[in-house]
Amino acid sequence: MNETRRDRDSAGRAHNARPRDGLGRPLPYGAPGVERQPEGVERTAGETVREAQRLLDAGMPFHAHEVFEDAWKSGPETERELWRGLAQLAVGLTHAARGNATGGARLLRRGAAALEAYGAGEAHGMGLGELTGWARELAVRVERTGAGPVDARAAAPRLREEQPRGTTRPGFDGVG
Repeated sequence: MNETRRDRDSAGRAHNARPRDGLGRPLPYGAPGVERQPEGVERTAGETVREAQRLLDAGMPFHAHEVFEDAWKSGPETERELWRGLAQLAVGLTHAARGNATGGARLLRRGAAALEAYGAGEAHGMGLGELTGWARELAVRVERTGAGPVDARAAAPRLREEQPRGTTRPGFDGVG
């Protein structure tokens, strides 16, 4: 008989309660971690983009991915590909920051392809072409031999041009 105890949420569903670091990696029980993103939050598109940008700017792309995932699951069917692609970009950045070049590059390219499938132009104030270019450039960068992990905060994209962070190239912060 397996006596392994599993963490459960208030509804009795399995839920990992271990603390996590800023890149979403589990830490030992009792270790200080960062606050986790609540799951299943329904936000407007604008709120989703603002919250994801705040997390990206803080060097927490895993947590930004959770915000995009909520939009992907709760948003209109016509926008699922958009939010899925953005979630893949964020988790690709997460893997690149963890030093997983292969997984990071693969997810960055997959997210870029999802954004291209969604359509060219803008969505909710985001330049999709710029984000696609950022993802493809970062994928090449992380695959370079000896490149090592990227700095998630420095490499984070600008989702909207009007959300400056003291840079001059929207969508390409920290690359190159």
